Amino acid sequence: MPKSPPNPHKVLAMIHTVSGLIPVFEPLAKQELPDWETFNMLDESLLRATIRDGSLSLMTIRRLTGMVWSAVDAGADAVVVTCSSLGPAVEAARALCPVPLFRIDEGMALTAVGMGKQIGILATLRTTLDPTSDLILRTAAQQGRDCTITSSLSEGAFGKLSQGDTAGHDLMVAQSLRDLAPKVDVIVLAQASMARASAEVKDALGSLPVLTSPELGMKHLRQALQANQ
Repeated sequence: MPKSPPNPHKVLAMIHTVSGLIPVFEPLAKQELPDWETFNMLDESLLRATIRDGSLSLMTIRRLTGMVWSAVDAGADAVVVTCSSLGPAVEAARALCPVPLFRIDEGMALTAVGMGKQIGILATLRTTLDPTSDLILRTAAQQGRDCTITSSLSEGAFGKLSQGDTAGHDLMVAQSLRDLAPKVDVIVLAQASMARASAEVKDALGSLPVLTSPELGMKHLRQALQANQ
């Protein structure tokens, strides 16, 4: 039986834990990596288990690692995980992964430490605060910069999002942004699902930067892949 011709395009696998993020990342991938093909993998239970356990368990790390390997077996030349709560699991899997493996919030962390010393982190899940804070502090150390973290949790907002109340979620996140703004030089939204809510308070925040992971993460991914060519 004749072999199929090799695919001339590189392939990016995107691993998600929230189905609503797939239409967010698809156009970004086409914008930043126009010569790459993409495919999506979704497992909502990875995030649900992390929320249930209150932290990232060894079982969840193992399961995510299995998904990464499955993506590679399916032909991925690079893999990105779009859930910030799983960031430490991405780093655990990276050392043995045969292709470039990214956590989506890396680009956001690099940008944040270059913008100011007082960095605010806003999340709707407690399980995302510590991984994001740790990433920013490590990134600042690697860049030779000092920073102070102020963390804030928009309690209840994720529950509204899970129930389909996106407007209620966005209003709660917007109010949390207003409360955090006077204390910091830049705000980081710890979850990709929060990106839309920043538009609610853009005028009220003035020139204060509010960073989100999808666009910055994909730009960082493109730059890293180009540097490795």
